[in-house]
Amino acid sequence: MAQQKKTDEQPGIAAAIVVNEGRVLMVRRRVSEGQLSWQFPAGAVEAGEAREDAAVRETREETGLTVAAVKLLGERVHPKTGRLMSYTACEVLEGTAHVADTEELAELAWVTHGEIPEYVPYGLFEPVQDYLDAALSS
Repeated sequence: MAQQKKTDEQPGIAAAIVVNEGRVLMVRRRVSEGQLSWQFPAGAVEAGEAREDAAVRETREETGLTVAAVKLLGERVHPKTGRLMSYTACEVLEGTAHVADTEELAELAWVTHGEIPEYVPYGLFEPVQDYLDAALSS
């Protein structure tokens, strides 16, 4: 039995790109990772968990929203943190977003397309930006 060894690697981080009513959900962490203060709901992928499922779970744990994964937008090694990141587009099924995980999050915001640069001045991962350009312009 061949076991896949991944003990030396950090688990990937799954981020949820949650769009609702022309805005995208962003959260501000209590402890920022370097320059990252505002970001998408995200957290570590657990063993045996699909990236999309992790994005859905983290969104619920952090913001109380029940979302469904629409599609995986892409993944990369994050230039600021060096962590493997995956980005999943999600749609809201039910709930009202609030700071559910008060230990992790300071606040959250529904951000319009034009406001994104104010929250993320160093720019977004290109496939995420492309998706938001399309999803938020309608």
